Amino acid sequence: MHFGSKEAEMTTTAKGDLSVTQASQGSWYHSFTQAATTKYWAAIARIALGFVFLWAFLDKTFGLGFATPSAEAWKFAFGDGSPTFGYLTFGVNPEGPFAGFFHSLGESAGVMGADGPVLSPGSWVNWAFMLALLGAGITLVLGIFMRIGSIGAAVLLMMMYLAAAPWAQYTDDAGTNQSNNPITEDHLAYAIFVIVLMLFTAERTWGLGKWWQSLEFVQRHPWLA
Repeated sequence: MHFGSKEAEMTTTAKGDLSVTQASQGSWYHSFTQAATTKYWAAIARIALGFVFLWAFLDKTFGLGFATPSAEAWKFAFGDGSPTFGYLTFGVNPEGPFAGFFHSLGESAGVMGADGPVLSPGSWVNWAFMLALLGAGITLVLGIFMRIGSIGAAVLLMMMYLAAAPWAQYTDDAGTNQSNNPITEDHLAYAIFVIVLMLFTAERTWGLGKWWQSLEFVQRHPWLA
């Protein structure tokens, strides 16, 4: 195989935790895809995605004024907010096959009354969702419990994907088509992304993964890695 007048020498290099086949033709692609570089990009992606989960938990819990006003903070069920009620009541695709199931979960987090919603901050649905956000965030940012955290995060994201049901077209009350893509949307992409990061052992770069996986009890129980 020739690139111009030079024959590319193909080598397989194992560095860190990733193995890649690279061509030594001195191009930008070579430097971008080498294992030593790839593992750093994987670590950056892991931390960035982890902060998505962690920030969602912090904002919904303490009402930091971004997506959640202070008056609607959850505060570990001591506040006035119900972090799942809005999405499960109004954000679920009404034409989706699982709409009834998700709406029933929403009823556990609050119900619509004559004078507005009556929320249940202490609902088990709120606790399960918020602990899932916190667990996924800590796992990805710190790089510990990567297998459990990544699979748990993927399950949570896939449930939100099923709630969105992008394949089921529907129009809102204003007649606007709310279906943008018949197959995928951001929750599905994130779910795939988090599993890829787990397979890339991204926790071992710029994280506590190496130390965590060297502990004796983790080595005895690899599912904790």
